[in-house]
Amino acid sequence: MPTAQHKVVVITGASAGVGRAVAREFARHGAWIGLLSRNRETLERAKEEVEELGGRALVLVADVADADAIERAAEYVETEFGPIDIWINNAMASMISPAIDMTAEEFSRVTAVTYLGYVHGTLAALRRMTPRDNGTIVQVGSALAYRGIPLQSAYCGAKHAIKGFTESLRCELIHKNRNIRLNMVHLPAVNTPQFEWIRSRMPNQPQPVPPIYQPEGIARAIYWSAHNDRRESLVGITTVGAVWANKFIPGLIDRYLARTGYQSQQTDEPVRQDRPDNLMHPVQKDFGAHGRFDRGAVQVSLQAWLDRHRVALLTGVALLVFAGAAVFLLLA
Repeated sequence: MPTAQHKVVVITGASAGVGRAVAREFARHGAWIGLLSRNRETLERAKEEVEELGGRALVLVADVADADAIERAAEYVETEFGPIDIWINNAMASMISPAIDMTAEEFSRVTAVTYLGYVHGTLAALRRMTPRDNGTIVQVGSALAYRGIPLQSAYCGAKHAIKGFTESLRCELIHKNRNIRLNMVHLPAVNTPQFEWIRSRMPNQPQPVPPIYQPEGIARAIYWSAHNDRRESLVGITTVGAVWANKFIPGLIDRYLARTGYQSQQTDEPVRQDRPDNLMHPVQKDFGAHGRFDRGAVQVSLQAWLDRHRVALLTGVALLVFAGAAVFLLLA
């Protein structure tokens, strides 16, 4: 069993992208991690990375859309590693397409993974954390939980749903006086491999909407959230901008995205005919944490750092103002 300093963590969508970077971040701090996704081969590689960095790992092959499979995975983690301290819901599926061109099956699949997968993971964690009255659940959200964009209606709908589900559940936990933290971390565009396999009906290669952030900075923000009681964290100035712009000028944002949203989500490169697609089945290739957009990607979010340290910074500013006022009064 892990010692006090070894947190037991479950990360869904751990085989690639943000989930892979989060696993590495927790491994650097000696965590014991349940790595969950559909692809055993890539999970085995992620496990090697975790153990090279000083953590321990279990490979959990499961589809988050399958509630029973998630329940079995949670039970296995607690049998092998002990009580789960932190559960991170991160697994996602999406599709780049006008809504009218999508099938009901495609909408259902994106929703089952990106929304219901969070529900299944959250409830599996709660069933184990509630008797102990202790634990943390982190929902990896998105700026798109506040502001929908064209061509990703299913994904935006799912991210909005996660936010509503989390807010509702948080009220229930407060009502029961539960000592279980439920936090959300809302992300900007991230340089992950999802754009290599996301299903698309557009002519050109999908891309995240610039500016693009590197997954390691995102991982640090998620690690911080897992160890601090902050109900919501916004990562990236674009996330902050999306949230606030949609509060005050939503109609203007509608028109702006209608004009720019199609082009900004595609490169100039035509989509290859043999391009992989992981919507229904995992892609059998280890892409790691990074996508193809390393050039120009932002390594560190200054906004996220300022947000995490805002209490200390505001206290410092207040002290400086107080000291300045005191000096002024003494010299007056």
